[in-house]
Amino acid sequence: MRGVQKWTDQHVEELVGNLLQIGVTVASAVVLTGGIVYLKRHGLAAPEYHAFVGAPSDLRSFSGILGETLAFHGRGIIQFGILLLIATPIVRVAFAATAFGFQRDRLYVVVALIVLTVLIFSFVSGQG
Repeated sequence: MRGVQKWTDQHVEELVGNLLQIGVTVASAVVLTGGIVYLKRHGLAAPEYHAFVGAPSDLRSFSGILGETLAFHGRGIIQFGILLLIATPIVRVAFAATAFGFQRDRLYVVVALIVLTVLIFSFVSGQG
């Protein structure tokens, strides 16, 4: 069949490598953009080190981070970039499970799905 590549181990490894490179590059670019926006707006503000202040509540949930990102606030963009960085290995495992499925390797599909379940559970529950 023309235009359809087989799901060989080498082809899958190349795709996974590209996926990881793209994920890290995009996440880094988003974090850098957020850093530039933040410094442009708040770079001259004097830091207050006398008391620790954690992240604002709107940056502790996905919907809050997305809202801050869409509003083009620097800290929201940075947090979104970090979420993209965290999501990269999760997407990699999901892709690997799919590739193993195309290769008809049931054992590795099951193992990849178990790993994917643990990753998603850890991410959603905040454990681990």
